[in-house]
Amino acid sequence: MERYRGKVALITGGTSGIGEATVARLRREGARVVFTGRNEGAGARVAAETGATFVRHAVEDRDGWAEVEAAIRALGRLDLAFANAGGEGGDTNVEDVTLEAWNDIIAINLTGPMLTAQAAIRIMRDNPHGPGGAIVLNSSISGMLGLAGNVGYTATKGGVRLLAKSIAMHCAARGYRIRCNAILPGVVATALIEGAIAGAPDPVAARAVLEGVSPMKRMATLEEIAGLVAYLGSDDAAFVTGADYVIDGGATAGMSGV
Repeated sequence: MERYRGKVALITGGTSGIGEATVARLRREGARVVFTGRNEGAGARVAAETGATFVRHAVEDRDGWAEVEAAIRALGRLDLAFANAGGEGGDTNVEDVTLEAWNDIIAINLTGPMLTAQAAIRIMRDNPHGPGGAIVLNSSISGMLGLAGNVGYTATKGGVRLLAKSIAMHCAARGYRIRCNAILPGVVATALIEGAIAGAPDPVAARAVLEGVSPMKRMATLEEIAGLVAYLGSDDAAFVTGADYVIDGGATAGMSGV
């Protein structure tokens, strides 16, 4: 399947996890891909493996967006922007979180997607056949259900959900044909999660807890998340905008045993 032949995609946070998997997926579907991240070594590896173009950049760095935009404009268009970069360093509960940690999380998880959308819209307005394209923001089921020990992550991922709706409404009102949607993954089997399981005092019990979040009794694969992004950015989703796409194996669908 080559839904993206002749198209160009941008992925932030593309050096690992969901972002890396999406770079590979879109390349397989024929897209030319520009991806960003902080880790230059990982970026070089992913670029070598996939043929995508890496630009070292932190999403919250406003001035650094000029280099990212230049790399995309060199390809002549932009069809999909996936605002995937995120973090939760220093996060904790509302009583203990420091202002420095809180501000850092907001900068990466909320300001970063907003700047991604601004850059994407600027480029998509100039597409060869007129303003058009798709923006996908990576939220989380934590944007629906509060986590006691992750106040910053919960707040920002909730904000990302409504950010996507605001962007969708704005673009539709301007007649841009630029769609925007949010994905809300549950627990995903990333290298980070697998590392945390391996480092737990009881790895078997830790895996059981994480897999038990979903009534399907497993974690999502990276390929499943990348597949949803690829769908939302494609012409198959041409009438989908302002939506939340929960991909959590039923974790938020109900209460087990009730």
